Amino acid sequence: MKKSSTLRVIFYVVGLLVLALGIILNTKSGLGVSPIISVSYSISTIWNFNFGNMTFVLYTVFVIVEMILHTIWNRREAAKESAALKPAARKSLPLILGMDLLQLPLSLIFTRFMNLFSAWIPAPSHGFASQLLVLAGGIICTGIGAAMSLNMRIIPNPGDGIVQAIADFIHKPVGFTKNCFDLFNICITISVGMIFAHKLVGVGIGTVVAVLGVGRVIALFNHFFMKKMIEAAGVEY
Repeated sequence: MKKSSTLRVIFYVVGLLVLALGIILNTKSGLGVSPIISVSYSISTIWNFNFGNMTFVLYTVFVIVEMILHTIWNRREAAKESAALKPAARKSLPLILGMDLLQLPLSLIFTRFMNLFSAWIPAPSHGFASQLLVLAGGIICTGIGAAMSLNMRIIPNPGDGIVQAIADFIHKPVGFTKNCFDLFNICITISVGMIFAHKLVGVGIGTVVAVLGVGRVIALFNHFFMKKMIEAAGVEY
Protein backbone atom coordinates (compact mmCIF):
# COMPACT_ATOMS: atom_id res chain seq x y z
CA MET A 1 0.00 0.00 0.00
CA LYS A 2 1.30 3.44 -0.92
CA LYS A 3 2.23 5.83 1.85
CA SER A 4 -0.47 8.25 0.67
CA SER A 5 -3.13 5.51 0.81
CA THR A 6 -2.01 4.52 4.30
CA LEU A 7 -2.22 8.14 5.46
CA ARG A 8 -5.65 8.47 3.89
CA VAL A 9 -6.96 5.52 5.92
CA ILE A 10 -5.25 6.77 9.09
CA PHE A 11 -6.71 10.27 8.72
CA TYR A 12 -10.14 8.77 8.07
CA VAL A 13 -10.10 6.42 11.08
CA VAL A 14 -8.68 9.07 13.41
CA GLY A 15 -11.35 11.46 12.17
CA LEU A 16 -14.12 8.99 13.00
CA LEU A 17 -12.67 8.37 16.47
CA VAL A 18 -12.43 12.10 17.18
CA LEU A 19 -15.98 12.57 15.85
CA ALA A 20 -17.30 9.81 18.15
CA LEU A 21 -15.47 11.43 21.07
CA GLY A 22 -16.97 14.81 20.20
CA ILE A 23 -20.51 13.43 20.10
CA ILE A 24 -20.11 11.82 23.53
CA LEU A 25 -18.55 14.95 25.06
CA ASN A 26 -21.52 16.87 23.68
CA THR A 27 -23.97 14.55 25.43
CA LYS A 28 -21.95 14.53 28.68
CA SER A 29 -22.14 18.32 28.96
CA GLY A 30 -25.82 18.07 29.84
CA LEU A 31 -26.53 21.30 27.96
CA GLY A 32 -28.14 19.80 24.86
CA VAL A 33 -26.79 17.69 22.03
CA SER A 34 -26.19 18.35 18.34
CA PRO A 35 -29.34 18.11 16.17
CA ILE A 36 -28.24 15.11 14.10
CA ILE A 37 -28.14 12.77 17.11
CA SER A 38 -30.74 14.52 19.26
CA VAL A 39 -33.50 12.08 18.23
CA SER A 40 -31.55 8.97 19.25
CA TYR A 41 -30.38 10.70 22.43
CA SER A 42 -33.89 11.68 23.52
CA ILE A 43 -35.29 8.20 22.83
CA SER A 44 -32.42 6.47 24.65
CA THR A 45 -32.77 8.83 27.62
CA ILE A 46 -36.56 8.59 27.98
CA TRP A 47 -36.77 4.81 27.59
CA ASN A 48 -33.33 3.99 29.05
CA PHE A 49 -31.97 2.46 25.84
CA ASN A 50 -28.27 2.27 25.03
CA PHE A 51 -27.34 5.53 23.26
CA GLY A 52 -24.87 3.92 20.85
CA ASN A 53 -27.34 1.20 19.88
CA MET A 54 -30.12 3.73 19.39
CA THR A 55 -27.82 5.85 17.21
CA PHE A 56 -27.08 2.77 15.09
CA VAL A 57 -30.83 2.26 14.60
CA LEU A 58 -31.16 5.92 13.58
CA TYR A 59 -28.23 5.61 11.15
CA THR A 60 -29.82 2.49 9.65
CA VAL A 61 -32.99 4.50 8.98
CA PHE A 62 -30.83 7.21 7.37
CA VAL A 63 -29.19 4.65 5.06
CA ILE A 64 -32.57 3.20 4.02
CA VAL A 65 -33.84 6.70 3.19
CA GLU A 66 -30.62 7.38 1.24
CA MET A 67 -31.11 4.23 -0.84
CA ILE A 68 -34.72 5.16 -1.62
CA LEU A 69 -33.76 8.71 -2.62
CA HIS A 70 -30.80 7.53 -4.72
CA THR A 71 -33.01 5.00 -6.54
CA ILE A 72 -35.68 7.59 -7.36
CA TRP A 73 -33.05 10.20 -8.28
CA ASN A 74 -31.18 7.76 -10.55
CA ARG A 75 -34.34 6.77 -12.41
CA ARG A 76 -35.40 10.40 -12.74
CA GLU A 77 -32.01 11.42 -14.13
CA ALA A 78 -31.89 8.38 -16.43
CA ALA A 79 -35.23 9.43 -17.91
CA LYS A 80 -33.64 12.73 -18.93
CA GLU A 81 -30.68 11.05 -20.65
CA SER A 82 -30.55 9.98 -24.26
CA ALA A 83 -31.26 6.33 -25.09
CA ALA A 84 -27.52 5.66 -25.52
CA LEU A 85 -26.68 6.87 -22.00
CA LYS A 86 -29.55 5.19 -20.11
CA PRO A 87 -27.77 1.79 -19.71
CA ALA A 88 -24.78 3.55 -18.11
CA ALA A 89 -27.07 5.33 -15.68
CA ARG A 90 -28.73 2.04 -14.72
CA LYS A 91 -25.34 0.40 -14.18
CA SER A 92 -24.23 3.18 -11.83
CA LEU A 93 -27.18 2.60 -9.47
CA PRO A 94 -25.86 -0.68 -7.96
CA LEU A 95 -22.56 1.07 -7.21
CA ILE A 96 -24.34 3.97 -5.50
CA LEU A 97 -26.51 1.61 -3.44
CA GLY A 98 -23.45 -0.47 -2.57
CA MET A 99 -21.72 2.61 -1.19
CA ASP A 100 -24.86 3.37 0.81
CA LEU A 101 -24.85 -0.13 2.31
CA LEU A 102 -21.19 0.19 3.33
CA GLN A 103 -22.31 2.89 5.75
CA LEU A 104 -23.97 0.19 7.89
CA PRO A 105 -20.82 -1.68 9.02
CA LEU A 106 -19.12 1.71 9.43
CA SER A 107 -22.01 2.83 11.64
CA LEU A 108 -21.82 -0.33 13.74
CA ILE A 109 -18.11 0.21 14.44
CA PHE A 110 -18.60 3.95 14.96
CA THR A 111 -21.38 3.47 17.52
CA ARG A 112 -19.28 0.86 19.40
CA PHE A 113 -16.65 3.54 19.91
CA MET A 114 -19.39 5.88 21.08
CA ASN A 115 -20.37 3.32 23.73
CA LEU A 116 -16.72 2.94 24.72
CA PHE A 117 -16.17 6.68 25.14
CA SER A 118 -19.49 6.99 26.97
CA ALA A 119 -18.39 4.36 29.50
CA TRP A 120 -14.97 5.96 30.00
CA ILE A 121 -15.92 9.63 30.25
CA PRO A 122 -17.80 10.83 33.35
CA ALA A 123 -20.28 13.70 33.32
CA PRO A 124 -18.91 17.02 34.66
CA SER A 125 -19.61 17.49 38.36
CA HIS A 126 -18.30 21.00 39.06
CA GLY A 127 -21.10 23.26 37.90
CA PHE A 128 -21.97 25.24 34.79
CA ALA A 129 -18.38 26.25 33.99
CA SER A 130 -17.25 22.63 33.70
CA GLN A 131 -20.31 21.85 31.56
CA LEU A 132 -19.37 24.67 29.19
CA LEU A 133 -15.80 23.37 29.01
CA VAL A 134 -16.98 19.86 28.12
CA LEU A 135 -19.40 21.31 25.55
CA ALA A 136 -16.59 23.34 23.96
CA GLY A 137 -14.41 20.22 23.80
CA GLY A 138 -17.27 18.30 22.21
CA ILE A 139 -17.88 20.92 19.54
CA ILE A 140 -14.17 21.19 18.71
CA CYS A 141 -13.77 17.40 18.48
CA THR A 142 -16.94 17.04 16.41
CA GLY A 143 -15.79 19.68 13.93
CA ILE A 144 -12.26 18.31 13.61
CA GLY A 145 -13.46 14.71 13.34
CA ALA A 146 -16.07 15.56 10.73
CA ALA A 147 -13.55 17.54 8.67
CA MET A 148 -10.90 14.81 8.77
CA SER A 149 -13.27 12.00 7.79
CA LEU A 150 -15.13 13.97 5.12
CA ASN A 151 -11.95 15.28 3.51
CA MET A 152 -10.70 11.73 2.89
CA ARG A 153 -13.73 10.94 0.70
CA ILE A 154 -14.06 7.28 1.65
CA ILE A 155 -17.39 6.28 3.24
CA PRO A 156 -19.52 9.12 4.63
CA ASN A 157 -21.06 9.02 8.06
CA PRO A 158 -24.83 8.38 7.56
CA GLY A 159 -25.59 11.75 9.14
CA ASP A 160 -23.63 13.40 6.33
CA GLY A 161 -24.71 10.89 3.70
CA ILE A 162 -28.41 11.54 4.12
CA VAL A 163 -27.92 15.31 3.90
CA GLN A 164 -26.01 14.89 0.63
CA ALA A 165 -28.68 12.52 -0.71
CA ILE A 166 -31.49 14.94 0.13
CA ALA A 167 -29.54 17.87 -1.36
CA ASP A 168 -29.03 15.96 -4.63
CA PHE A 169 -32.68 14.90 -4.69
CA ILE A 170 -34.17 18.38 -4.19
CA HIS A 171 -31.38 20.19 -6.09
CA LYS A 172 -30.50 22.48 -3.18
CA PRO A 173 -27.09 23.44 -1.69
CA VAL A 174 -25.74 21.11 0.99
CA GLY A 175 -25.50 23.94 3.53
CA PHE A 176 -29.16 24.88 3.13
CA THR A 177 -30.21 21.22 3.26
CA LYS A 178 -28.13 20.66 6.39
CA ASN A 179 -29.84 23.56 8.17
CA CYS A 180 -33.29 22.28 7.22
CA PHE A 181 -32.44 18.73 8.28
CA ASP A 182 -31.09 19.96 11.62
CA LEU A 183 -34.33 21.88 12.20
CA PHE A 184 -36.34 18.77 11.28
CA ASN A 185 -34.42 16.67 13.82
CA ILE A 186 -34.84 19.31 16.53
CA CYS A 187 -38.60 19.41 15.93
CA ILE A 188 -38.83 15.62 16.24
CA THR A 189 -36.73 15.66 19.43
CA ILE A 190 -38.85 18.40 21.00
CA SER A 191 -42.04 16.52 20.09
CA VAL A 192 -40.76 13.22 21.52
CA GLY A 193 -39.66 14.90 24.75
CA MET A 194 -42.85 16.88 25.29
CA ILE A 195 -45.19 13.99 24.46
CA PHE A 196 -43.47 11.20 26.36
CA ALA A 197 -41.45 12.99 29.09
CA HIS A 198 -43.40 16.27 29.31
CA LYS A 199 -40.15 18.24 29.08
CA LEU A 200 -37.31 19.00 26.68
CA VAL A 201 -34.83 16.14 26.42
CA GLY A 202 -31.55 16.63 24.57
CA VAL A 203 -32.33 20.14 23.32
CA GLY A 204 -30.75 23.15 25.01
CA ILE A 205 -28.13 25.84 24.69
CA GLY A 206 -25.64 23.17 23.61
CA THR A 207 -27.83 22.38 20.61
CA VAL A 208 -27.76 25.99 19.43
CA VAL A 209 -24.02 26.32 20.07
CA ALA A 210 -23.40 23.06 18.19
CA VAL A 211 -25.36 24.28 15.16
CA LEU A 212 -23.32 27.49 15.04
CA GLY A 213 -19.99 26.16 16.28
CA VAL A 214 -19.34 22.87 14.48
CA GLY A 215 -19.46 24.46 11.04
CA ARG A 216 -17.04 27.18 12.15
CA VAL A 217 -14.63 24.58 13.54
CA ILE A 218 -14.76 22.64 10.26
CA ALA A 219 -14.08 25.81 8.26
CA LEU A 220 -11.20 26.84 10.54
CA PHE A 221 -9.65 23.36 10.51
CA ASN A 222 -9.88 23.13 6.72
CA HIS A 223 -8.38 26.62 6.34
CA PHE A 224 -5.21 25.57 8.14
CA PHE A 225 -4.92 21.84 7.46
CA MET A 226 -7.10 20.65 4.56
CA LYS A 227 -4.64 21.34 1.74
CA LYS A 228 -1.76 19.65 3.55
CA MET A 229 -3.90 16.65 4.51
CA ILE A 230 -5.32 15.95 1.05
CA GLU A 231 -1.89 16.33 -0.54
CA ALA A 232 -0.33 13.91 1.95
CA ALA A 233 -3.22 11.45 1.54
CA GLY A 234 -3.31 11.72 -2.25
CA VAL A 235 -6.98 12.73 -2.34
CA GLU A 236 -8.11 14.29 -5.62
CA TYR A 237 -10.64 17.14 -5.55
